[in-house]
Amino acid sequence: MEFKEIVSVLHSLLEESKVGVLTTIDGRGYPHSRWMTPALLPRFPGRLFAVTGSGFGKVENIRANPKVEWAFQSRTLDRVVSLKGNAFVVDEPELKVEVLEAIGPNLQIFWRINPKPGDLVVLETEIEEATLFLPLKRESHRVEASHG
Repeated sequence: MEFKEIVSVLHSLLEESKVGVLTTIDGRGYPHSRWMTPALLPRFPGRLFAVTGSGFGKVENIRANPKVEWAFQSRTLDRVVSLKGNAFVVDEPELKVEVLEAIGPNLQIFWRINPKPGDLVVLETEIEEATLFLPLKRESHRVEASHG
């Protein structure tokens, strides 16, 4: 299986569920997971994007240790995708607009807890490894991303 095949499955999972789980490592060395609303942007293959408030703990976690993992699943649990990579905090207005256009309709809860658009930053994950797990078929496919 090729990397772009797993990304294609990821794309369908994002269209279906709109969310994934982002795990970072906190300052004490513990994993910290939270639900996020990410997007794939066609002009950035091999990368995943989300927005968050600049004061949230995940921003501090990523700045201290950029290693992250994402998890996505179908509603029926017949497809599970996990991604490993390095995340970066990006404060670039054009990228914020592009990410918000991609995920904006799915951020109702986010705006309730982070009502200040000026506090937004983008979390950009450079995917290093992707795994597709198909539980009903008892199959697992792990592929390293090629950036170049």
